[in-house]
Order: sequence, then C-alpha cells, then structure tokens
Amino acid sequence: MHSTKSVPLTSKNSPGSLKFLLLACRPKTLSASITPVVVGAALAYHLGFRVELGIFFCTLFSALLIQVGTNLFNDALDFEKGADSHTRLGPLRATHMGWFTARQVKGAAVFCFLIAAIVAVPLVLRGGWPIVIVGVVSFSLGYLYTGGPRPLAYTGLGDLFVILFFGVVAVMGTDYLLTNRWLPDAFVAGIEVGALATVLLAINNFRDMIPDRAIGKMTLPARFGAGFARGEIAALFGIAFGLLAYWPNERFLLLLFAPSLILALVVILRVARAEPSEQMNRLLHLAALAQMTFGGALAILLLCNRAVI
Repeated sequence: MHSTKSVPLTSKNSPGSLKFLLLACRPKTLSASITPVVVGAALAYHLGFRVELGIFFCTLFSALLIQVGTNLFNDALDFEKGADSHTRLGPLRATHMGWFTARQVKGAAVFCFLIAAIVAVPLVLRGGWPIVIVGVVSFSLGYLYTGGPRPLAYTGLGDLFVILFFGVVAVMGTDYLLTNRWLPDAFVAGIEVGALATVLLAINNFRDMIPDRAIGKMTLPARFGAGFARGEIAALFGIAFGLLAYWPNERFLLLLFAPSLILALVVILRVARAEPSEQMNRLLHLAALAQMTFGGALAILLLCNRAVI
C-alpha cells in the first residue's frame, strides 16, 4: 500500500481559495454530464416535442451536481485507499495536495448531492416514480463508484457505470422528462454519448494502470494490460461514430462531425504509441473536446431534422 500522506503545502498549493474549490470539482470533465442532457433535449425537439426550459435547466444543474459530488467522493476516497500517492500521474487532487481534508471533501460531496436532490424536486413532480428511481440509483452509485466494500472503480465496473449513467440513463432520463416516453432513439443517443464519456475514464485508467495494480485497484487496463486499453479506446470511438448511421440526415450535416472525428483519430493514434505516463493528461483534454464537439454536432443534427407529429 502506498503512503496516503498529502503533499506538503507551498505558496503554489495552499488551501482556502475558490480556485482550489473549483479545481476539486474537475471542471474539465464536466462535459460528461452536460453533453447527454443537451443531446436528450435536442432529441425531444427532433421528435416534435416542446423543450421546457425550466425542466431542461433543472435536469442540467442536477446532473452537474451529481457528477461534481461523484468527483469529490472519488477524490477523498481514492486518497484514503492509497490510490493517490506520491506516484500519482494524473491531474492534481484536492485531498492529495492538502488543499482540503478528506472529511471536508466528503462533506462537500454530500452537499452537492443534497442540492442536486432539491433541484430535482420539479423533475420528480414531472416524471414521477421513474425519476425517483433514477435519482436514487444515481446518488447511490455516485458514492459506490469509489466507496463501499467493493467500489465499482476497483473491480473493473467503472466503465459500465459511465456508459450507462453518463450516457444511456442521462439521455433517456432527459428525453423522458420532456416527452413522457422511453424511446429507442434516446437509447441509441445515450450509447453514443456514453461511449465518448467512457473514453475519458479509459484514458485515466490506462495512465494509472501500474500504480493501480500495486494497490489492488483492478480497472480494465490493470487487469488486461495496455493492449486492451488501446483497443477499448478505439472501440468506444468506433461505437459512437458508427451509430451515426442510425440517424436521418443530409450528407452535408455530417461535416459537423469532422472536428470530433479528427480529435478522435488524434487520440487513437497517440494512444497507440503511448505508454502510461503524465503525457496522457493531454489526451484527456482532447478526448473531452471530442465528446463536446460530437455532442454539439449530434444536437445540431437532431435540431435540423425535426419531426412533425
């Protein structure tokens, strides 16, 4: 087990500022919760339904808070389990850097979940028990991702969690709130968006596979190796772009996906030559940008092909 001692504080990493609180929320990853809500709303419009802005923004804010809370639990619990040690290769973490104590970070996570639940009250009134179930499961798994006796992230189930809850559930839930229907179109869009969100996790896990093995955090790359990780990332991109054939479109609209496709190819080619190192943090930013541009392009594609019902 690695040491769980935090990094000594310096003038560059001293706690107590809004900057460090924002960094603890991992703002560069928040596209994972924004994109599926935007796509779900665009799909509702595409299917001929009216997008109620109040419901849309409550859904968006609640999803963001659930992701931030999950990120904060992950920050504190990984530190307590020894996953964030002096060998850490990833971006800075609040607890590891000593900006906040693990107790403070977990308290902030609970606060985010509480506010998310309050914001979700109009969604429950609109969607009923299905939304209650989705919310309870989302909150529970947000904690169990790195908490509990068998954390999902430590057993190789983190990838499935992300593709389901930052993809299928988020898109289908948003669409249901705006249409009052569970539709196969939303499932397909959810798989696309979720696959791209999972790329972020796969890159993270590939980067950290060696120290993860040392502490028993058996992510998929830690279990199956670098070759599997490279293949997984390429396959996830392939799923997202391959499913574009499902959507009705005019050929010129496919040009909207050119930026995300270029970014995806860059990530795939660089991952193919990369070894686990800090340099993979740059690929995380490219992958996040690929997801955002893909989600934006898909939303525009759906908005430009509205059905008449």
